Amino acid sequence: MSKKIAYIRRGPIPIANERVAGILGESFQDFEVEIIEVFDLIKSRKDILFTNLFHLAKEYGPQILLDKAKIRRYFFSTPYIFEKIKVLISDRLANDDYIFSFQIQSLFDGSIEGLPHFVYTDHTALANLSYQAFNRREFYAESWLELEKTIYQNATLNFTRSTNISRSLIDEYGCDPNRVICVYAGNNDNSTNIDLNHNKYTSNNILFVGIDWNRKGGPELIEAFKTVLKIHPEVHLTIVGSSPAVKLPNCEVIGQIPIGEVAQYYEESSIFCLPTKREPFGVVFVEAMQHKLPIVATDIGAIPDFVKNGENGYLVKPGNVEQLANALINLIEQPNKCQAFGERGYQIAMEKYTWPKVGIRIKESILSANVVANGC
Repeated sequence: MSKKIAYIRRGPIPIANERVAGILGESFQDFEVEIIEVFDLIKSRKDILFTNLFHLAKEYGPQILLDKAKIRRYFFSTPYIFEKIKVLISDRLANDDYIFSFQIQSLFDGSIEGLPHFVYTDHTALANLSYQAFNRREFYAESWLELEKTIYQNATLNFTRSTNISRSLIDEYGCDPNRVICVYAGNNDNSTNIDLNHNKYTSNNILFVGIDWNRKGGPELIEAFKTVLKIHPEVHLTIVGSSPAVKLPNCEVIGQIPIGEVAQYYEESSIFCLPTKREPFGVVFVEAMQHKLPIVATDIGAIPDFVKNGENGYLVKPGNVEQLANALINLIEQPNKCQAFGERGYQIAMEKYTWPKVGIRIKESILSANVVANGC
């Protein structure tokens, strides 16, 4: 019997890539999880690395070569690199014996003929079209979109983090609903048992955690906070992850900090607000819920899966500053509601959004696919 699982990922970042390696190891303890880094495979072939720059210019225009951020964003989105990665992975897997392969994210096709293969993703390319803020002029090349379909078609099962991505796979990519399973996701914060500080809900501190300030709705939050201050001048706003040039009373910009230091800001806050305009998943929401914070967020993407309007937070329309301000004021004026919302959010997080629970769902689904013996 094969004794290895091929775990294929772009690299160790983001942290979820490491978490998934851990749950595979815990769920299938009779098998060794061998991590295969796609970036390492590509870096070993500098001819592929540089040739792909030519194909990036061909598919997305020569101006892309002047923008490092866009090169990083679209690097995996050419037919050339798609085919080369498939060959590199196939060659790599041919050197050993595996019981199945498992890839995180849908940037490449890690499947090889005859080997059961599983995909776990928080996005699809076509799901971007549902976001009002998405710039369609920056959409992926049609030639790559056709290849993206094969990622899901070649998978034994497609695991998703949210129901909107499951719907995308079924409705927009024609996947068999029986081969699409929402298993949710865990969070980056290792805290599992939070001692609730009931005074936190009267601290009047709104917390924002996000790196991409504009995409995460930072400018809209600032405008809403101005309205909040007119009614409640004692309220504070703490910004973690981003470093915008903001000059407002009671507004503290922390910027990027190590992940291990973010928990203290959750604990010192009474409300979590991230009015994001485009979001594949949004793990910070789950972290905030784990810290029993009420949530104010936008009704897009995966967010309605875990933020239940009127139960553990409020959902507003992206870019609607008035709705955002009203939701914040409503919570600021009702600490008891903040606490009730926080408790409900914690229940939702513990029921669905922990890596051990995700691991159980993935293991049960793989076992039901008869890939490995039920006794493993």
